[in-house]
Amino acid sequence: MAVSKFQEFKNSFKTDLARPNRFEVNITTQASYGGIQSRELRLRCETAELPSRTYATTEQKFGSNPIEKYPYQVQFNDLNLTFVVADDMNIKYFFDGWMEAVVPSFRYNPSYKNDYTGVITISQFDVSDKPTYEIELFDAYPIAVNQLDLDWSTEGHHKLTVVFAYTYWNQLSD
Repeated sequence: MAVSKFQEFKNSFKTDLARPNRFEVNITTQASYGGIQSRELRLRCETAELPSRTYATTEQKFGSNPIEKYPYQVQFNDLNLTFVVADDMNIKYFFDGWMEAVVPSFRYNPSYKNDYTGVITISQFDVSDKPTYEIELFDAYPIAVNQLDLDWSTEGHHKLTVVFAYTYWNQLSD
């Protein structure tokens, strides 16, 4: 019996499919902010992204040849993480404190980068909870802590989205 195209496609996978809901985010900082340790955030991250890497390019044309693009710089895009906020608002205190460490409100002069950056590790797990892909983002720090909307007509819970800048990321080896 001939194998259908669908069966052939299905057989091309040696393992199960990667699931976007099987991940973990660890944030390691040099200090506690708002009296909270970063390890408490690990289980509260509801949405995350595996970051991208792109090239800044320039166009060049030689003679009558078509225009070609050439890379000249690596670019790392900002990272968005969304956290579930508990009633004690500790996650909000943590990120407000971290933002204050970057540029203190009372003097508006940025601190030294080595004093406020951390490392973010994002792990993707397979269906048996084994890490299959892990990356580390270096020199990470929050550049935006989004607002939390208050509304008398809304049930549910707060979700806090934090935008991070970082210098670069590397894939962790197996």
